[in-house]
Amino acid sequence: MKVFNTLSKRKEEFVPIEEGKVKMYVCGPTVYNYIHIGNARPMIVFDTVRRYFEYKGYDVNFVSNFTDVDDKIIKKAIEEGVTAEEIAKRYIEECKKDMAGMNVKPATTHPLATEEIGGMIEMIGKLIADGYAYEKNGTVYFRTRKFDEYGKLSHKNLDDLQSGGRSLLVTGEDEKEDSLDFVLWKPKKEGEPAWESPWSDGRPGWHIECSVMSKKYLGDQIDIHAGGEDLVFPHHENEIAQSEAANGKEFSKYWMHNAFLNIDNRKMSKSLGNFFTVREISEQYDLQVLRFFMLSAHYRSPLNFSADLMEASKNGLERIITAVANLKHLMGATTADVMTEEEKLVFEKTNEFVENFEKAMEDDFNTADAISSVFELVKYANTTANGESSKEYLEGLLNLIVKLADVLGLIVEKEEELLAEDIEKLIEERQAARKEKNFQRADEIRNELLEKGIILEDTREGVKWRKA
Repeated sequence: MKVFNTLSKRKEEFVPIEEGKVKMYVCGPTVYNYIHIGNARPMIVFDTVRRYFEYKGYDVNFVSNFTDVDDKIIKKAIEEGVTAEEIAKRYIEECKKDMAGMNVKPATTHPLATEEIGGMIEMIGKLIADGYAYEKNGTVYFRTRKFDEYGKLSHKNLDDLQSGGRSLLVTGEDEKEDSLDFVLWKPKKEGEPAWESPWSDGRPGWHIECSVMSKKYLGDQIDIHAGGEDLVFPHHENEIAQSEAANGKEFSKYWMHNAFLNIDNRKMSKSLGNFFTVREISEQYDLQVLRFFMLSAHYRSPLNFSADLMEASKNGLERIITAVANLKHLMGATTADVMTEEEKLVFEKTNEFVENFEKAMEDDFNTADAISSVFELVKYANTTANGESSKEYLEGLLNLIVKLADVLGLIVEKEEELLAEDIEKLIEERQAARKEKNFQRADEIRNELLEKGIILEDTREGVKWRKA
């Protein structure tokens, strides 16, 4: 399996630190509002990477944080007259709803920055003790020049950064030993949340948070660190400096970064009025369509979001869903159970589609080509399955399409919706069962409806139902 490593700027063979296991850290969102479609791209991309590793039998420890203390969160809290904690909790819940809609699996651990402050204070203390950091008037800075390999991820040179006047400077820049030093801890301002530390009551800098959460939940060394390409510098560069200075070993073997998302060929921004949240998209499309769209290009290629491309994605996904529904219909109608010898030969050809799918995914997770392989399989199913096909053959095709789609996180097996008249019939049957004191059957019907998203309410006026 080949992975493009930002560190070496080339594709490398993936070799895990520990055989059969993958330790993976993905930088999560700062939770001050609904997530936007730019946030959705790394979520979908790296969820798919995780799913492929699991498909190949790896045990994946997948950690993705929520940054729940930040200037933007504090600003929003002040605007609404509530606490920063209230804002963070609200938008973590909303983010999880959107992730579920996109079929992004929950991480093995979703750490919160505010719950790991102790570890951050401990790591900062070690960096000070080892001469990598220093304190000035309650603020702690990292000595960038002390870390010899600074710039190895972004391939930037410290002297070029300084002469280029990079705006890395933060408040209190005149206190720094060097303008490129960055903040590890900062004193609180009036009305801000704060924690006690040996240097001041304050809060951590953004970069130290991920270093500490990764160390706690994955150890000093990890296999893959991932995120959007906007995080390469300074965030991931600073993470490397802190982690390697504190732990004395290589932080991550592979660094993966997805490219930017543009809207109608322009960079997404609120000022241009082309800023979309995932929640807004969900009002127009099933979020599975958004997922399909995100995977229709290679993750390292810039992706252009437009209404036309979303419609094309909707149609593409529908093709797969229709093929699956057709196979289910044929399975229900066929009288033949077991595959014939001829069908076995025809089914063997499906191995080619699986091989092509895996070949695409093993080449730095080329999801666009993987989707093409699924389409080839769908086309094959549509042309070889018919009313004469055996149930075993039809089921084999169905399971294969669903399995490969699942690796991409695409839900293509739709639950058949109950018609209102079917629901009413089941309610009548339940009422009859209750009259006969057959409470077991009555409960079975209630549970059966609940599984299909129908909630029953027993009222004085009779039984009412509604969709969950």
